[in-house]
Amino acid sequence: MEEKEILLTQEGFDNLEKELEMLRTERRTEIAERIKVALGFGDLSENSEYDEAKNAQAENETKIAELENKIRHAKIIDESEIDTKTVQVGNKVKLLDLEFNDELEYTIVGSTEVDLSQNRISNESPVGAALLGKKKNQEVDIEVPAGTVKYKILSITK
Repeated sequence: MEEKEILLTQEGFDNLEKELEMLRTERRTEIAERIKVALGFGDLSENSEYDEAKNAQAENETKIAELENKIRHAKIIDESEIDTKTVQVGNKVKLLDLEFNDELEYTIVGSTEVDLSQNRISNESPVGAALLGKKKNQEVDIEVPAGTVKYKILSITK
């Protein structure tokens, strides 16, 4: 089974590496200490502290494996290759909602860097996928869960 390439900015890649390092070092040490303390409580069959610590350990190891996989399959977006003629991953896109006459701005990012509070949407989301390859002043109809929205692309920047 071939793994899917994961698009990341350099910043996103660096953040994954920092998180992985923290989970491998600080978090593992913290959990090992919790297990050691819980073992001191005696009978493991009725030891909820031990069970919780072992569950935390399993979750941490799962997260480590996920991050290692993302890093292994990461493709870092070369900012110098991003142009503003068409919408691409890494671009900021200013849109006009033609129904409500509202302006919106999104940054198109890979799925692991989504942050809706920062208007960073995935290239795999309905809006992100529909915008890819489109040009300035182009109108785009996008199927979203609430129905169809119609946007006009006002600008494409890095």
